[in-house]
Amino acid sequence: MTEQTAPLPDAPFAGPAETAAQPAPAPSALVEDEGPSLDWVGEIRGLFWMLFAVLAFHSFIAKPFYIPSISMMPNLLVGDRLVVSKFPFGWNWASASFHIAPRGTWRVLPGTPTYGDIVIVVPRNRTDDLIKRVVALPGDRIAVVNGQIILNGKAVPQAAEPEIQLAADPKLQCEDRATPYYCYDEFSQFARTLPSGRKVIELPTLRETMPNGATYLIIKDKIDPEADNFSEITVLKGHVFLMGDNRNHSADSRFPTWRDGLGGPVPLSDIGGRAEFITFSLDGEQGRNPLSLWQALRPGRSWTSLRPVHIVKDK
Repeated sequence: MTEQTAPLPDAPFAGPAETAAQPAPAPSALVEDEGPSLDWVGEIRGLFWMLFAVLAFHSFIAKPFYIPSISMMPNLLVGDRLVVSKFPFGWNWASASFHIAPRGTWRVLPGTPTYGDIVIVVPRNRTDDLIKRVVALPGDRIAVVNGQIILNGKAVPQAAEPEIQLAADPKLQCEDRATPYYCYDEFSQFARTLPSGRKVIELPTLRETMPNGATYLIIKDKIDPEADNFSEITVLKGHVFLMGDNRNHSADSRFPTWRDGLGGPVPLSDIGGRAEFITFSLDGEQGRNPLSLWQALRPGRSWTSLRPVHIVKDK
């Protein structure tokens, strides 16, 4: 019988003892995933472009505006927030959100307001915006006699209206002076309490109608020889004459700059835009609590157009 021999293995078999004697592999080092690092340069760049876009929109398209004084009552009240469009009359140095550029006479795609437009103007001796109404255009002759505008030799019609009632808004503060004050201090003689207990001020009101049919309300609450009379002048080319609707409480083109007025007709290069509509209005009741804004909202003023109504004349 032939004896068969089993082939030898290529490597010796490691028994249990030998396996235990071999050193165990070292555990892999654990690396904590910290996530991507914050790109500060990218964040700052994004913030810059966002601010640039906001400023560009405010300078070239539209900008929010706040009414701080009583000069445009009854059509604009202290606390009104409104939108001013920047493009109707073209762009100039006054169009920018912040008036840090040198004052100049240049204009891009220039336009001219029409009678009755409410515009934003930067007075020649100041850098803040004022809001007034256009009552005379380039080439017009304008005078004011006993409170009535005389335009190119013709009196601008003023029709008596029922006294307008405005809420007394007892907490409404104006800050256009060194010390804040109650906005309606000068109207104390017109304060009334209605049978319902509601406190209002009733102001003498007139309806003024310009040659193009633009009509709007104005307030004329007293006789004021200085404000009611202005010698005739001719509005120069590229200028407009501006007045406030609250005729006895508005420093406008009738008054010199040293009286905080506009010093006569203003150049169109100082006009920064046109008032379009009211977004919302606050009556002074708001406090630090954001919820107080709801109780301070004046009803019926949101989304009110500020473009004058035009009367269509019969042919």
